[in-house]
Amino acid sequence: MEGVLVTCEAQASLEGECVRCLEPIDDDVDVRFQELFLYDDQGATEGYDPEDDDGVSMLEDDLLDLEPLLRDAVVLALPFQPLCEEDCPGLCVECGARLADDPDHTHEAPIDPRWAGLTELQHDED
Repeated sequence: MEGVLVTCEAQASLEGECVRCLEPIDDDVDVRFQELFLYDDQGATEGYDPEDDDGVSMLEDDLLDLEPLLRDAVVLALPFQPLCEEDCPGLCVECGARLADDPDHTHEAPIDPRWAGLTELQHDED
């Protein structure tokens, strides 16, 4: 009986963009967490130093502040690199075209700048 044990389950809507193709992403995330809030009386906080906060949550006038806990839980549940699809091909490195829209998208092989002068000689012979 040293405090109040809070078990919480929440759902949040996420909006962002794919890290490969920059398409918008709308998703939902479900988070769960549990936290013990200690009473603010002398018996429960004996030996507790507010300067030495080891992540101990305290009741403040019989009120619980769930915002920091909820925010931390949602941030930890976010994907590190959100994708619109599991196998998103991304964008073309040459022109920026979205490869999912045009899977047969290709470019001519780039010419090495050291050999570029030889291509001009080849065109002169034609």
